[in-house]
Amino acid sequence: MAAVTVSGIHKMYGLCSHAVRQTAGLRAARLLQQHRAFRVSAVHQQEPFDSSLEKPQFPGASAEFVDELEFIQPNVISGIPVYRVMDRQGNIINPSQDPQLSKETVLNFYQKMTMLNTMDRILYESQRQGRISFYMTNYGEEGTHIGSAAALDQNDLVFGQYREAGVLMYRGFPLDLFMAQCYANADDLGKGRQMPVHYGSKDLNFVTISSPLATQIPQAAGAAYAVKRENMNRAVICYFGEGAASEGDAHAGFNFSATLECPLIFFCRNNGYAISTPTNEQYRGDGIAARGPGYGMLSIRVDGNDVFAVYNATKEARRRAVAENQPFLIEAMTYRIGHHSTSDDSSAYRSVDEVNYWDKQDHPISRLRHYMSTRGWWSEDDERTWRKQSRKKVMEAFERAEKRLKPNPELMFTDVYHEMTPSLDKQRQAMFKHVQQYKEHYPLDLYDK
Repeated sequence: MAAVTVSGIHKMYGLCSHAVRQTAGLRAARLLQQHRAFRVSAVHQQEPFDSSLEKPQFPGASAEFVDELEFIQPNVISGIPVYRVMDRQGNIINPSQDPQLSKETVLNFYQKMTMLNTMDRILYESQRQGRISFYMTNYGEEGTHIGSAAALDQNDLVFGQYREAGVLMYRGFPLDLFMAQCYANADDLGKGRQMPVHYGSKDLNFVTISSPLATQIPQAAGAAYAVKRENMNRAVICYFGEGAASEGDAHAGFNFSATLECPLIFFCRNNGYAISTPTNEQYRGDGIAARGPGYGMLSIRVDGNDVFAVYNATKEARRRAVAENQPFLIEAMTYRIGHHSTSDDSSAYRSVDEVNYWDKQDHPISRLRHYMSTRGWWSEDDERTWRKQSRKKVMEAFERAEKRLKPNPELMFTDVYHEMTPSLDKQRQAMFKHVQQYKEHYPLDLYDK
């Protein structure tokens, strides 16, 4: 890939972080080092106390005295701009921000985004037909997945929420394993123990998804601190929605990563709704990016439907997080076109016109297609051929998954203890006794031996 022009990104990061720590000298010194040094103590030395100075000496903040009573207004940091590279027609707005990606790279972006869209449609219908128990689509958020995933190194550690299947797909997770997980068959890396869409891959450095909201945020902070201690050229990225940012775990993760100075990218997908709760009922401040300065984090807000803007911002955040050992907060503004999950009916809390606007007029896939078409990289024939091929690939994986056996029931009792405890073995024996007694209700021939 060609190098990204970052001068404009530098300006955006500076504009979007008015209240970051005043440690420019320390940061500059770190950048001059050939290797990042791990500081044993993260405690900064205070300046010598001088009681003759008429200025605040409180250790908890850097400030000046004032002699007028005035409360800080909630919009003191307001209207954080949205960084973008392309307009809705796929035209590059500022040539200096064009990442100058090759045709092959851009085509890969597009094919991964559309493949994810096709997989979503097939698995969503599969759930509606009763073939799988649950599903969550990624409609409208494909640009946040592919743009960010492409900007990372393959050895960077990923903590997802439950709507980042495109990140895993970009890293090379095969369709067969997506299907195996959703069908909980014998090929599932999780051995059928997780509900659908809770993917994970040790080989691809993607930590297994868990349902409890926001638990991945402090976990990512801990992992990033460990990465820092290893002193390796590696970063951690943590994905979450704006709804998860309302959880206490978000505060813990933000604060730990900032005070421990961890190479961590917090990537918030602000898609407008926390299930059915709109953003105007979730918070009163200026979104999620405005919270960064309060924790001492550099922050930026990007157009999540612009895959190049997401790519540029994530690439620069990743570079600086590793070079400077500090966290970054990216708020990607996007829209959840689909229902929250197959358990949700979004027509109860939003209009069809609202959804149609984002689906028809401001979709990340159509924007990238306009960009490619303008350059002669993609035609109507290419589109028809690729759509047919991608659907065929997804359907073939789908059919293979349906025919596979379920995991061996023995696996319910493994992977917790090195040696099975007496109480666990007793439970195992009781289960198999029950299954044998009522075997007409338990078709064991459908399970792997």
